[in-house]
Amino acid sequence: MSSNKNALIRYKTLDKCLKNKYKKYTLEDLIDECSEALFEFEGKESFVSKRTIQLDLQNMRSEKFGYEAPIEVYERRFYRYSDPDYSIHNISVNENDLKAMNNAVQILKQFKDFSMFKEMNGVIQKLEDSIQSTNQKSIIHLDKNEQLKGLEHIDILYENILNKKVLKILYKSFKARESNQYIVHPQLLKEYNNRWFLICWHKNKIMNLALDRMEEITIEDKIEYIDKDFNADRYFGEVIGATVSETQRPQNVIFFIAQKHAPYVKTKPFHHSQEIIKEDESGTTFKICVQLNFELERMILGMGEFIKVLTPRKLKQRIAKSLKLASENYTSDQSEN
Repeated sequence: MSSNKNALIRYKTLDKCLKNKYKKYTLEDLIDECSEALFEFEGKESFVSKRTIQLDLQNMRSEKFGYEAPIEVYERRFYRYSDPDYSIHNISVNENDLKAMNNAVQILKQFKDFSMFKEMNGVIQKLEDSIQSTNQKSIIHLDKNEQLKGLEHIDILYENILNKKVLKILYKSFKARESNQYIVHPQLLKEYNNRWFLICWHKNKIMNLALDRMEEITIEDKIEYIDKDFNADRYFGEVIGATVSETQRPQNVIFFIAQKHAPYVKTKPFHHSQEIIKEDESGTTFKICVQLNFELERMILGMGEFIKVLTPRKLKQRIAKSLKLASENYTSDQSEN
């Protein structure tokens, strides 16, 4: 059991003892009660030291966790609350606390119908009841699409990353004619632009599998899980989106944004490496240092005529080709009419 859970069980046990009006507790009694509570929870012998309980009582007395418990020693050896009505579960909250909790509830409510958060519905309802926020209209709205294909896989993938289980995934990419099976060691769930991806270890390399292309997932209990201690910030640090090349180095991408749209790119950078190179009446020239991938191209194409790629030449040519093909689609429509 984690040290945090141990501490919570001890605090709860101490609270029960200290507010008991019909029994006297010495320090040794408190140690025994906490040891017994941990034994009942864990199912194994758990000895609690005298020093641990002394520190627990000190923490409960202090402002450290917001308790400020009125613990007193009477008759030189017994412990109790000087206020018989006190309990650490009756901590009062001020108006600012209530506002902060209410804001948190409003955000949590955005997710309560999402399958990953269904188990939280009861918790959210209790929070709403306790802070009387049920009748408040939502003033925060997060973008989400619960009809996306593949969301049904999130629960099983999440649980097996947590439990470090090897998975066999039947997968069919958009380009493949037939499905393929992959034995993978799942490391991370990645969301980008409302699409979800599983980042996993497969045949000695990191692999990226889109959840919407997964057809079947089964657990492989006989294979030992490989934990790569995956660092998502470092792995995705040089890309836009979820597609990372093991061989490609990041490049300086320089692009011009027309004056009317430059503020949008300034306030919502394409990438954390973004910087301004030049700025004048016509617009702003930016630079980012990233790998060239599909998501970068989609982002640039999404800006339409308001962006112009200056370098690298390879990316510039690919964007020009895509825009030419798009233009031809509309040109052909006009000729048919």
